[in-house]
Amino acid sequence: QVQLVESGGGLVQPGGSLRLSCAVSGRIFSIDAMGWYRQTPGKERELVALITSYGSTNYADSVKGRFTISRDNAKRTVYLQMNSLKPDDTAVYYCNIDLYLNPYSRRSSWGQGTQVTVSS
Repeated sequence: QVQLVESGGGLVQPGGSLRLSCAVSGRIFSIDAMGWYRQTPGKERELVALITSYGSTNYADSVKGRFTISRDNAKRTVYLQMNSLKPDDTAVYYCNIDLYLNPYSRRSSWGQGTQVTVSS
C-alpha cells in the first residue's frame, strides 16, 4: 500500500523558517511531479510549489523568493523549505505526488497534511 508521510510542521514566529518533508512509502514504479498545497478553513486548497521529474519548479506568487521546493529521488522525498514566514502562511500543508504503480497505472496521492502556524 502506497502512503505519503509528511513531517516538519509546527509553530514558528514571523520571520522564522520551517522545512517540510514528504516521503513515499510502499511499492511503486516511478514518481512524476511532486508538489505542496495548502488550505485554510473556508478556502479552497491552493498550489504552493511544484517540481517536475526534470527538476523544473513553479511557485505561487505569494511565496516566490521565500519558499524552495526540492526533491531527492533516491529517498523518494519532496521538501519545502519555508523562510521569512508570515502569519498569512498559516495553513495545513499537503504534499501531492503523481506516481506510477506500474508502467500503465498512474495515480495522484495526497499526504495526511501538516499544520503550519506562524504567530508571535
